[in-house]
Amino acid sequence: MKKTRAAISTGPMNSTAPGSLIFVGEQKMEHPIIRMIQYDTESYHEYELDEIDKVFERMNLNQKNWINIDGLHDEKVVEQVGKQLNLDPLMLEDILDTSQRPKCEIYNGHLYLVLRMIRYDEHQDVTTSEQFSMVLGENYLFTFQEVEGDVLDSVRDRIRQEMTRIRTRTIGYLAYALIDTIVDNYIYSIEQFGVRIEEIDQEVLVNPKKEILEQINYYKKQVNYLRKVIRPVREAVFQFDKSEFVDKENKNFLKDLFDHVTIATESIETYRELLNEQLSVYHTNMSNKLNEIMRLLTIYSVIFIPLTFMVGVYGMNFKYFPELNYRYAYPVFWGVMIMLSVTMIVYFKRKKWL
Repeated sequence: MKKTRAAISTGPMNSTAPGSLIFVGEQKMEHPIIRMIQYDTESYHEYELDEIDKVFERMNLNQKNWINIDGLHDEKVVEQVGKQLNLDPLMLEDILDTSQRPKCEIYNGHLYLVLRMIRYDEHQDVTTSEQFSMVLGENYLFTFQEVEGDVLDSVRDRIRQEMTRIRTRTIGYLAYALIDTIVDNYIYSIEQFGVRIEEIDQEVLVNPKKEILEQINYYKKQVNYLRKVIRPVREAVFQFDKSEFVDKENKNFLKDLFDHVTIATESIETYRELLNEQLSVYHTNMSNKLNEIMRLLTIYSVIFIPLTFMVGVYGMNFKYFPELNYRYAYPVFWGVMIMLSVTMIVYFKRKKWL
C-alpha cells in the first residue's frame, strides 16, 4: 500500500509551513467515497456522490446535513471542503494527519474533534483502528474516515426511522450520537479481549507453558494500545461538552457519554492490571518449578555423594586392601550402599523434602 509522508531532510531544517495540506499516513482506498444524509423531522434523503462540489450544491442549512468522506489520501477533497466552509488550515492539516491524538478544538466557529475508531476481529483476535475526524458547523457535520466501513450503522438506522430523537434534535446531538457509538464499541472490544484474558487465568496456574507467556505479552500489547487510544477521549468529550454546539437539552446525554468513557477507561486499566498479575504468576510458577527441579537434583546429589566416595575409595589402585580378601566383601559393599541410600531416602521422606 502507498504511504505518504511529509518530506524529511537530513540537512538544515526544511519542513513544510504550518497549515500545509499534506496527507500523512497509509493510503487504504483507491478513491474517496462521499455519502450525504440530509434530514429533518419530516423528511430524509441519502446520497452517494462522486464529487465534493455536488455536496455543497445539495446542502440545505434548513435541514441537518451529515457528509461522510471515506478515504483521506485525496488532499484536494479536504482542501475543497476547507474553502467552501472557510475552515482554518491547521484544522485541515490535522484531518490529513492520521497520527492525531484524540482531542476537541474550536476553529473559527467550527468544532473539530478527532478520535480513533476501533473494530475487533473475532476470528483473528485483533483490533484494527482508523482515525475518525468530525467538523461540526451550523446544521452540517462532516466526518472523515481512512477506509470504507465503520461502526456507525446503528446511527444511520435511527436517522432513517421517523420520529426518532435523532431526527428531532440538533446537529450537535448527531455528533454526540456518533461519539457515543464509537465509545460503546470501545467497551465491546475491551469486553471481548477481557473474555480471552480471563481464560488465561486458569491456564497460567495449571499449565504455565511458553505459549501462555506469548499470549500474555500479545494481550498486553493490545491493551496498552487501547489504553493509549481511549484515555485522551475523556478530555476530548469534556471540551465537546463545553462548546456552544451542545445545548441544554443534550447535556444529560453528555453525562451518560462521560460514564461510558469512564467505564471503558476503568475496564482497560482493570485488564492491564490483570495481565500484569498473570505475568507475575507465570514467572512465579516457572520459578517454583525450577526450584522443585533443583531440590530434587540436590537430594539425589546428596544421596550419591557418599556412594561416590565409597566407590572412589575402593576404586583406587592400591595393592593391599584388607577387605578385598574377604569372601563376602562384594555383597557387603553393595549392602552398605543400598542401606545407606534407603536410610537417606526415608529420612528425606520424613522431613517432607522428597
